[in-house]
Amino acid sequence: MIIGYARVSTSEQNGNGQKAELNKVCDRVELEVASGGRWDRPMLQAVLRQLRPGDCLVVWKLDRLSRSLADLLSILKKIEEAGAAFRSLTEAIDTSTPVGKMLLGVLGSFAQFERDMLRERTLLGLARARAEGRIGGGRCALSTKQQAEAVRMVTLEGRSQTEIASLFKVSPSTISRLISERRVLSQ
Repeated sequence: MIIGYARVSTSEQNGNGQKAELNKVCDRVELEVASGGRWDRPMLQAVLRQLRPGDCLVVWKLDRLSRSLADLLSILKKIEEAGAAFRSLTEAIDTSTPVGKMLLGVLGSFAQFERDMLRERTLLGLARARAEGRIGGGRCALSTKQQAEAVRMVTLEGRSQTEIASLFKVSPSTISRLISERRVLSQ
């Protein structure tokens, strides 16, 4: 059996193009909505468990299977252990041939390199922003007065953080973080 695996990262994206190409060569096609950097993709895991000797897992493009070289190699090992083959339509990779196996390793290395470079640029941008006085993350859900009142209610009145979170319509972790920050500042 030839099984196609298509993946998009978010539900706003459309996997119809991938599916159309895979339907040309596959007996069945599975579409998953999940990040390629995650290993715990339910549809991918199900497809890998279903592979039998002689089957072939096909993707439209290599990065639809994985963006991490370590994960890619792990997935390919599972495919090989099942006695199945792997094909990528865009990169013309077919692991049933020695050249296909070698080419897959090279392309996987480039995919990992691209991911590492993106991470490096992101960290550099964050460091530059911090140096210029900008900080990331969401803005505080509570005003300065609300923060002081929430801390007072927990520390002086002995009310629970969950109760205060409900009162101010924020998550309990917001109140917990606020209390922790105040304890650190008062030491």
